[in-house]
Amino acid sequence: MKRVYGGRKKLFRSLRGHRNLNRSMAGNMTLFIFMGICSVFMAVPLVFVISNAFKPLDELFRYPPRLFPRYPSFDNFADLLVLMSNSWVPFSRYILNTIMITGGGTLGHVIVASMAAYPLAKHDFPGKNILFNIVVLSLMFTWQVTQVPNYLIISKLGINNTYLAVILPAFAYGLGLYLMKQFIEQIQDSLLEAARLDGASEYKIYRSIIMPNVKPAWLTLAVLQFQTMWGNTGSQFLRDEQLKPLQYALLQIVNSGPARQGAAAVVTLIIAAIPITFFIICQSSIIETMTTSGMKE
Repeated sequence: MKRVYGGRKKLFRSLRGHRNLNRSMAGNMTLFIFMGICSVFMAVPLVFVISNAFKPLDELFRYPPRLFPRYPSFDNFADLLVLMSNSWVPFSRYILNTIMITGGGTLGHVIVASMAAYPLAKHDFPGKNILFNIVVLSLMFTWQVTQVPNYLIISKLGINNTYLAVILPAFAYGLGLYLMKQFIEQIQDSLLEAARLDGASEYKIYRSIIMPNVKPAWLTLAVLQFQTMWGNTGSQFLRDEQLKPLQYALLQIVNSGPARQGAAAVVTLIIAAIPITFFIICQSSIIETMTTSGMKE
């Protein structure tokens, strides 16, 4: 008994020492300082973009530049509103085009990627591994490589100069299919078998079991695809000005010359603020449901 008690005492002492070492004040302070320095470096560009939107023209061209404006002004916002009102295409039309393109491309890709990943992850059929290897190999190619084939396919389909010309290529994003398959594979097979025994169809399993349990995956995918679609100007497929997205109109203001640099600073803020806001909204849901990604058989 003494030997057992002595062994337990040494074990508890070693565990207590290990715990104290991991929670030492010096280590926590070092980690806190390091993360603080990293956060400052990451926040400076964003703060600079925000402050530039409120700088007068003379401060925008000042060298060396200041991080914060000395005389904050809303003249840049007023200048941007004047440019919008003088546009021969209503600015609300650009916003509607952006909603159609970004929303359709993001929602469609999440649905197509998840529905294609489900059989690849949970069903056995001939050619399954070959199809997945093709998806993995497609991740090696940049959009410049597939630009010409995409244009030829869209032209053959007869949907050039339409919303579908920009939305349909967004469905074939290999990273989304790969991400969804990896998450779906972590769902218990016994859970799916139990649903089939209860008479649930494959669509019912996909809608009621697969999608709720891989919520972190499709939310992350939605954030990535939203950022991609938000930055799409549609210049490759869209020729009519009435079909151009908001990103195209904003870039035209940025390239309008030095006299419009104040409005261009506001445009830069808008371009950066929308994806960041969407990410913040989805991030809370991703954190709340991240525990589902650790399911094991």
